[in-house]
Amino acid sequence: MKEKLQKIKADALAAINSDNADLEQIRIQYLGKKGELTSVLRGMGALSAEERPVVGQIANEVRAEIESALKVKAEAKKDQELQKRLISEKIDVTLPSKAATPGKLHPLVQVQRTIEDIFIGMGFSIAEGPEVEYDYYNFQALNIPENHPARDTQDTFYITDNILLRSQTSPVQVRTMEHQKPPIRVISPGRVYRSDAVDATHSPLFHQVEGLVVDKGITMGDLKGMLETFAKTLFGNDTRLRFRPHHFPFTEPSAEVDVSCFVCGGKGCRVCKNEGWIEILGSGMVHPFVLSNCGIDPEEYSGFAFGMGVERIAMKYYGIDDMRLLYENDTRFLEQF
Repeated sequence: MKEKLQKIKADALAAINSDNADLEQIRIQYLGKKGELTSVLRGMGALSAEERPVVGQIANEVRAEIESALKVKAEAKKDQELQKRLISEKIDVTLPSKAATPGKLHPLVQVQRTIEDIFIGMGFSIAEGPEVEYDYYNFQALNIPENHPARDTQDTFYITDNILLRSQTSPVQVRTMEHQKPPIRVISPGRVYRSDAVDATHSPLFHQVEGLVVDKGITMGDLKGMLETFAKTLFGNDTRLRFRPHHFPFTEPSAEVDVSCFVCGGKGCRVCKNEGWIEILGSGMVHPFVLSNCGIDPEEYSGFAFGMGVERIAMKYYGIDDMRLLYENDTRFLEQF
């Protein structure tokens, strides 16, 4: 049996050191459950008590040498394969690199920055606030108490009964009025959220730019003049404005604002649905209750506010007929802007 064990060792080591050795197959052949070494060990029951420890020791030494040889050979093969890969995948660093495709700003970012630049040029500053907001700032401070029907049109995503994702950037205006005394002139751009089904003109996530001016003697005429300057700068000097009476809980009086179609000049076309006018924003004089809620005396100060959807402006500005195109990240679409 000793001779048999020595032959198994010699045959195994020869197989391992061959050029095309299949190490896993060799391990199974000699050390597996049905391997040659295991078969020999199963016959140890026929040996005498004196021979068993001697043969067992030799068998353990043979197993250890075979396992060690397998490990050394496996590491050597791994190093050889690595060297082959290093040679085959060698890169000539002196070659010119591939031309990088320059990126572009997303059309929504382009439009938002254009809007911001226009208002900064009129003396506004930019104010920011949290997107996860308290119910008080998103609704109650804006004259929208619990169970008010206006909440139906601004149904948003609630985290708790008192914490939600803001449905407008108006909470930023409230926070600004709480911490800054008039005169105030700010715009508040940012993401907002509403529980709307996704379609060509709606999305549960979109962007707004809202503005606020509070000072002594502010009138509706100031609002009209400021919006005319904005519209002419964005859409062209021939742009005309139309104010339509509306209702917002946080402004009184309130108005929705249309601009003459910048494609057809008001004659009627596909973009304006043959009406000659395009709605772009809502506006109005800040409600006295809102000023009082923020610690500003409505008898001494007045103000106006306005808000617009960046997506709607971008769609009108670029002639896009489906809002979903702005979010699909299709470079064939985005590269046009």
